[in-house]
Amino acid sequence: MKLMTYLCLMITLVLITIPTQADTTHIAVASNFTGAMKELIHVFEKSSSHKVKASYGSSGKIYAQIKHGAPFQIFFSADQAKPFALYQQGLTAEKPFTYAFGALALWSSHPDVQHNELTRLQANDFNKLSFANPKLAPYGIAAREVLENLNLIQATQKKWVQGENIAQAYQFVGSGNADLGFVALSQVKNKTTYWSVPSKLYSPIRQDAVLLSSGPNMSSGKNDTAANAFLQFVHSEQSQAIIESYGYTAKRKLLEDTGAIQ
Repeated sequence: MKLMTYLCLMITLVLITIPTQADTTHIAVASNFTGAMKELIHVFEKSSSHKVKASYGSSGKIYAQIKHGAPFQIFFSADQAKPFALYQQGLTAEKPFTYAFGALALWSSHPDVQHNELTRLQANDFNKLSFANPKLAPYGIAAREVLENLNLIQATQKKWVQGENIAQAYQFVGSGNADLGFVALSQVKNKTTYWSVPSKLYSPIRQDAVLLSSGPNMSSGKNDTAANAFLQFVHSEQSQAIIESYGYTAKRKLLEDTGAIQ
């Protein structure tokens, strides 16, 4: 009897001392959100045993990869359409949600002291104009809308250089291959000069995320604790403050400004 009691006690002590198993979640992130996401992951991992592995790219390419079985567990898109399409196709574990509202900027890595970016664009005073491919990236759609609303499509079209995503559009300007470029405001928030494009010139860039059902753990029916823990963190006020610091409007902030908090 004493032996059994001793064994039960030892088993209980072992179970108590076993640490909670840490999981790793693999997420796919639109390239415009790279800087903000890297900080979010850093802060999350400092206070969690879980790890986050992130892959960055254009929303269009990520969407295609997910449809072909890429083992991502969360998709942070640069638009609403692609996460919602995956939801309609039964490839998600739940409905998408909005994690940020993006903003567009016109930037030059070699600013002209006499003419700002908008003036140079309107005067056609540049060699190349860079922006993301509208067929692949929501920020590319927004850039084209700006040119349409400014009646500059025909005047600038021969000088367009389209990147696969917003990160490549930024690189074209940074390397000097393009004088001007439409980029995400988050990419140039710490730069000295840029034109913050008025939101009235393009459709809202509402960025949605969704928990997928195609990840390695999800497909086997296993509850992915790391993915769920990270999503919970993204909804937190700490996370929302980080998102806002990168030039985005967080959903919480938008609801506060419109008085729509429930």
